Amino acid sequence: MAKKIRIDGHENGVRVESRILEERIQAAVRQGARRLEIDAMGQHGLGGRLWISKDEPISVTITGSPGQRIGSKGFPGTTIEVMGPASDDVAWLNAGAEVVVHGNASNGVCNAMAQGKVFIAGNIGSRGMTMTKTNPRFDPPELWILGSVGDYFAEFMAGGTAVVCGHEGQNPKNVLGYRPCVGMVGGRIFVRGPIDGFSQADALMEPIDDETWAWLTKNIEEFLKKIKRSRLLKRLTRREEWQLIRAKTPFEKKGKVRRAMHDFRVNTWDAELGKGGIIGDLTDLDRSPIPLVVHGDLRRKVPVWENRKYMAPCQASCPTGMPVQKRWQLVRDGLVDEAVDLALAYTPFPATVCGYLCPNLCMEGCTRSTQQHMAAVDITKLGREGHKSKVPDLPPLSGKRVAVIGGGPAGISVAWQIRMKGHEAVVYDMAKTLGGKITSAIPYSRVPKEVVEKEVERAAKVIPHVHLQQELKAKEFVELQQEYDFVILAIGAQKPRIIPVPGHERIYPALTFLKDAKAGTAEIGKKLVIIGAGNVGCDVATMAASVGAEDITLIDIQEPASFGKERKEAEAVGARFKWPCFTKEITDKGVLLQSGELLEADTVIMSIGDQPDVDFLPDTIALDRGHVVVNDDYQTTDSRVFAIGDAVRPGLLTHAIGHGRRAAEVIDDIFNNRRPQSDTRDMIDYTRMTLEYFDPRVIEFSDANQCGAECSSCGSCRDCYICDTLCPQNAIKRNELPDGGFERVVDPDKCIACGFCADACPCGIWDMKNPAPME
Repeated sequence: MAKKIRIDGHENGVRVESRILEERIQAAVRQGARRLEIDAMGQHGLGGRLWISKDEPISVTITGSPGQRIGSKGFPGTTIEVMGPASDDVAWLNAGAEVVVHGNASNGVCNAMAQGKVFIAGNIGSRGMTMTKTNPRFDPPELWILGSVGDYFAEFMAGGTAVVCGHEGQNPKNVLGYRPCVGMVGGRIFVRGPIDGFSQADALMEPIDDETWAWLTKNIEEFLKKIKRSRLLKRLTRREEWQLIRAKTPFEKKGKVRRAMHDFRVNTWDAELGKGGIIGDLTDLDRSPIPLVVHGDLRRKVPVWENRKYMAPCQASCPTGMPVQKRWQLVRDGLVDEAVDLALAYTPFPATVCGYLCPNLCMEGCTRSTQQHMAAVDITKLGREGHKSKVPDLPPLSGKRVAVIGGGPAGISVAWQIRMKGHEAVVYDMAKTLGGKITSAIPYSRVPKEVVEKEVERAAKVIPHVHLQQELKAKEFVELQQEYDFVILAIGAQKPRIIPVPGHERIYPALTFLKDAKAGTAEIGKKLVIIGAGNVGCDVATMAASVGAEDITLIDIQEPASFGKERKEAEAVGARFKWPCFTKEITDKGVLLQSGELLEADTVIMSIGDQPDVDFLPDTIALDRGHVVVNDDYQTTDSRVFAIGDAVRPGLLTHAIGHGRRAAEVIDDIFNNRRPQSDTRDMIDYTRMTLEYFDPRVIEFSDANQCGAECSSCGSCRDCYICDTLCPQNAIKRNELPDGGFERVVDPDKCIACGFCADACPCGIWDMKNPAPME
């Protein structure tokens, strides 16, 4: 027995809003209810839009006082029984539900109904059965009325059957009301009882034949059972009391049909003027008519399957070039581990950076983020699993050797990529541990300690040759140039910038403080002023709070550039932001501003950026304002020396990792006598993707599987079969390729250039283009 549930339309005597009541009804159906009893209190739309499957019918019994639009947009398999009268627009836009009303119904019954049956055990108001329609693939809609109808019945009726029994009608002298059938173009009306005319221009009356009468009597019996009035069967099945009105055909309305253009051309035009008409003697070209729907070479546009021709916005936005949409495709295919491991081809820190530290530029570029009410697919759900990835398989060594100066994110990235391509990378760093700022300065509140340790440990296994606490001078640098095939500068920016104001010697550099705080040796007192309110300044504020600071102020000469997690975490510990502030002097009491205001502080920390230490570099390597000059391939003015990361220009961790990947590709190409190549594909235009298939209410993602399902796979076919299904000519065919892939091809003899494929594709891989010129 189907589960039954009662839902009240009132709480403590107060009416529940229609929207709230509908949400409760929908929730009950989702939870398994198939028999619902609703005690209504004027709510609208009851019983509409309920559907699970054709094998699970839903019945709705409505007591109390229902509002308008009972069964609006009803679905097949839904039965709605109103245990009394009903208000306006019963079964408005009905698409298949059965509605029974045990009483009168008001205006607009079955307005624009397309499917389903409606049974009224009384009379109805005006404009019933208006603008109905019929799809030949489905049963036509039906309206059965025990009594009579109001004015303008069947106005613009375009299909279906209405049966007006005329029993105890509201107007016994005219059961069809005033001006019925105006604009009627389809359907039929059975009527019993007197009528005062109908639109003769749009409808006509015809006899009821035996087959039609058999249908009518059988269904009258069923109707009376529905409304529990079977005793009326004998009274309502007297054949002589019934009349049939149907819509006129176009021929019957006009008295003639339009002459075919072919007939006119052959029998009038060519007969009078000769073949080809008035210019027939000037050309022998085929001047036969072009059909309205064209195929083949006559198409003005042709669909082109441009799978992977363009780069997805997420990949184009990622400094490492990671194919984010490919990772989500693997998730959709059930290959979550492979999706996690794929990141190792692009970064040695898939969890630390992609999962925690990166501001996720791929999400900023996500096509979904261009829509006002949609959220970007959350890459952190996949990224944070990256620390579980094992050491990838490594190719044999080629004998080529590269020295990498710097063991931070940029240095580890380029050394990782060099080794993955089969060459030896040897890392030199001044620090005690590998990892640079990730291990020495970034707070564990930003990324868990165990995640960092696992990823650094994995990187050390790929790059076994690491020389720590190695401070290089000019002489040692020259020796490295002589010993290795190439040298890569990944020295980062370690020298703090200090503004030259009186008392600047009292300043505590931000990077130094972060390292000391992480090592547990920082002492700053209770009051702290931080000069520079960017993201690093916010990290300082968060870390300072953890080591005892209680009053924290960040100042800047302009509106702070900080954003995202760093800004939120600083505000969460009570940090205040103040701007514009121009520092005049650092005193033993704090920061004196040019305005004369003194910001009291036990400690003053400066966070306005750092510079690379380039004192050991020879003159052959050009500098620009303290940073190393490079070309697009990260080569310095010495072609055997590369520079990446903050040594070139300040940026995100992902920028440094991306630099390393590109430099490694160039070096590998040189080793193999290839011309350096890069992915030069343009980013796909956002307007090509169709996001209507995705639920805009999804603004948070529970796991990687949900993320994969909601990814539009921009520029790469997700094999969803939408184009195949929508093509009205069945012109699109999916072919398997020998390499295990697939392609979609269009049959030009079937294609009519409607553009449905391009308009519907969620991935944007179909485009409508001009056909190739005919030879």
